[in-house]
Amino acid sequence: MDFKKINADQSIVTRDIRKFDSPTGNLYEAIAIISKRANQVSSELKEEITGKLQEFNNVHTDNLEEVFENREQIEISKHYEKLPKPVLIAVQEFLDDNVYYRNPAKEAAASK
Repeated sequence: MDFKKINADQSIVTRDIRKFDSPTGNLYEAIAIISKRANQVSSELKEEITGKLQEFNNVHTDNLEEVFENREQIEISKHYEKLPKPVLIAVQEFLDDNVYYRNPAKEAAASK
C-alpha cells in the first residue's frame, strides 16, 4: 500500500466523535476497528522499511566511516519519519469508508 498518497493529517486533530459512531452505531466498536487497522498499517510499514534497510545490513565493511555516512539509508529513514503515524492513517481510512470490517456476533444475532 502506498501510504504517501493517503490524505491523513500529520498531527493530532480534534474530531467530532459522532463521525466515528455513525458507521457502526457504537463508538467503542469504531475505536476497536481503528485500533486493529492501525496495527495492520504499522506492521506493513515495519515490513516495508525493514526490507528496504535489509540491503544495507547485508554489506559487511570494516570501514566505520561508511557505516555512519550512508546517505541512502538516511534518506530512506527520513522518508518514513515524514509519513503520518499509523493511527492517523487508520482514522482517515475509517472516516473515508476505506476499511472493511464485520462483526460476527451481530451477524449471528441477525441470522437467528
